[in-house]
Amino acid sequence: MIEKNLKKYGEAAGCPIRNVVDRIGDKWSVLILLILAEGEVMRFNEIHKWIGTISQKMLTVTLKTLEADGLVLRTVYPQIPPKVEYRLTSRGASLIPHLHGLVGWAAENLADIRESRRSFAEDHGKVASQQLN
Repeated sequence: MIEKNLKKYGEAAGCPIRNVVDRIGDKWSVLILLILAEGEVMRFNEIHKWIGTISQKMLTVTLKTLEADGLVLRTVYPQIPPKVEYRLTSRGASLIPHLHGLVGWAAENLADIRESRRSFAEDHGKVASQQLN
């Protein structure tokens, strides 16, 4: 059993969950995917306005990463000024129900998680209290 798990999860490059979660587990990717699922086809500035707190550079980097993984399709129209649209690919769309499940779980458990963090911070000092939110 241990050898099987080591083979399955031990090497980051070959481990499906580590590989995928590493790419979408950043601060913005899941949010962008969920926004694109709602908006279907969106331009850069529309996505930026929906999020509000993301820098243009970080939005660009995140969209490129999602495009590289085949989750987002970027379409450039040859006009002046250039028109660029983003949409989910079928692979990206197939991820959305799983993300909705995660969103539901987070909503159901957030209050308890915050309470656990608060309790932990009280028990372990100020270092943990900085991570409450």
